[in-house]
Amino acid sequence: MPRFVRAFRFSLAAVVLSLLSPLARAQQAPPLAGIAHIAMRVRSLDAAREFYQKLGYEEAFLLKDKQDKPRESFIKINDHQFIELYPANPDVPKESMIGFLHVCFEGDDNLQAVHDDYLEHGLTPTKVRKAGAGNLLFTLAGPIDANGAAQNLEYTQYEPGSMHFNDRGKHLGEDRVGDAIVSVSIAVRDPASARDFYLNQLSFKSIAGDPMFLHMPGNSGQEIELVKADALGPKARFILRSTNLSKSRRLLHKQHITMLQSKDTLTISDPDGNVIMVRSM
Repeated sequence: MPRFVRAFRFSLAAVVLSLLSPLARAQQAPPLAGIAHIAMRVRSLDAAREFYQKLGYEEAFLLKDKQDKPRESFIKINDHQFIELYPANPDVPKESMIGFLHVCFEGDDNLQAVHDDYLEHGLTPTKVRKAGAGNLLFTLAGPIDANGAAQNLEYTQYEPGSMHFNDRGKHLGEDRVGDAIVSVSIAVRDPASARDFYLNQLSFKSIAGDPMFLHMPGNSGQEIELVKADALGPKARFILRSTNLSKSRRLLHKQHITMLQSKDTLTISDPDGNVIMVRSM
């Protein structure tokens, strides 16, 4: 066989392998169950809790510091999803930033497998440990965010006896404006490199027609959106699923909450300017 033919076949094989490796990685990676929570820092914990209560969501539990001051409120979306609200501390400059803090993904019954898979692919997650609420947790440094720092990505697994686990079936209002968080936007400095990180390192899957929306590994159908930092800034933006948009619209109208309306989406803002999109699905 001529040398140039062998060289061509070798090059072609290398290209094919390079294209298939992300797919093989995604197929082998342990699945994620979905979005566990979105964490945000707010100016007023009372105002934020009151706002989400108007949307039909209840506070499942509250953590306090040693001085008995509230330090974290858990607003329940459903048995597997929460919004974590952290009050701003004006005495600590680094905690004065209002808006999005991090997103947390739920492991699908084997958080250690997710952790170990990341280690095998050259990432440096923290050790799996038990967090304050009683669940398993590890964190991972992600792409550079809107503030110029590496994102803090969290991963959790709900454990029997934890605060989250024990609250199952409770604090689920009948008139919630949406029943699930299906997408969260993440502001990044370099969307292209962040996309590569999520696809090739974390095994997220691309979505046809929109390269900046990525499906989570597994069958949750939930996704993240990568947004250029200056387009979103420090604010959070996420999508809630509504199975009855007319009912959601009536609820918002009854609570005198200003909304922008389109055919399948209602867009509102919380007291700190975070954007919530209620979408018919």
